[in-house]
Amino acid sequence: MSNKPRILVARAIFPDIVDRLRQHFEVQDNPEDVIWTPAELAECLADKDGAFTTGSQRIDAALLAAAPGLRIVANMAVGYNNFDVDAMTAAGVQGTNTPDVLTETTADFGFALLMATARRMTESEHYLRAGQWTKWSYDMFSGSDIHGSTLGIIGMGRIGQGIARRGAHGFGMNVIYHNRSRLSPELEAECKARYVGKEELLRTADHVVLVVPYTPASHHTIGAAELALMKPTATLVNIARGGIVDDAALAVALREQRIAAAGLDVFEGEPSVHPDLLTVPNVVLTPHIASATVPTRRAMANLAADNLIAFFEKGAPLTPVNTPASRGR
Repeated sequence: MSNKPRILVARAIFPDIVDRLRQHFEVQDNPEDVIWTPAELAECLADKDGAFTTGSQRIDAALLAAAPGLRIVANMAVGYNNFDVDAMTAAGVQGTNTPDVLTETTADFGFALLMATARRMTESEHYLRAGQWTKWSYDMFSGSDIHGSTLGIIGMGRIGQGIARRGAHGFGMNVIYHNRSRLSPELEAECKARYVGKEELLRTADHVVLVVPYTPASHHTIGAAELALMKPTATLVNIARGGIVDDAALAVALREQRIAAAGLDVFEGEPSVHPDLLTVPNVVLTPHIASATVPTRRAMANLAADNLIAFFEKGAPLTPVNTPASRGR
């Protein structure tokens, strides 16, 4: 019998990275990409030392109680709202994520979603595909400008800074931001960004982009009251996490044209999408693909693998999200 640590790869990932993990661990993987129930996941983890997760597996106190040997969970995502970090820390279980490797790709996508939203690209494509384009007209799908406009970013971490740089340096945008804490003067200068209060940002921005991590405190950061502060010509883009926006309130605001348009890559309760969002024309919808380029997804998977290998072979992961006491094994 092997003395290698036993790990679970909870979702399908690149086969060569699974093979790499097999060099270090006894691996149970999931090449069929079955979505396990919490009970099934707990059963799979009952005899495991580590887990490779993708953000859709909830790691909470109940699961940890059912997996007494579990010592580390490596998330293939920068976000880790699927982790109950307090429960993991109390149970002596290490959590890790994959920061940095997806920053620029996600910022690219955030800006692409902003552009598609401002210029009504999805709405106009549906019109064309439906055979409705029969003539030119002066106001056909007239959207809003990006160059020279005011970009408001809520959440000024690595990705928010990447979007700010693209806006300020690439499109001559006036960048304002709101964050839990103000950036250093050096970073503000690099991003050409000015710190403002949340209300001022919502009232003055032509385009609002959300890049805040999901926590109970950030739930419905944008709801009916916040949408009411925005200009009727403004757009809203969410590449953060579902639950940051009250999707039901957003659908109402879009239908009643209280704001011009929205671009969403994340949703409350995804992969379910609020049905009202599917019936309003002025919204661009994508299925949580902001980091979806082959090089970036490979880098994310390799970093999650590196965290598992470093934890078991060197005693410390590369990108921890908590500092648990050792779990006895």
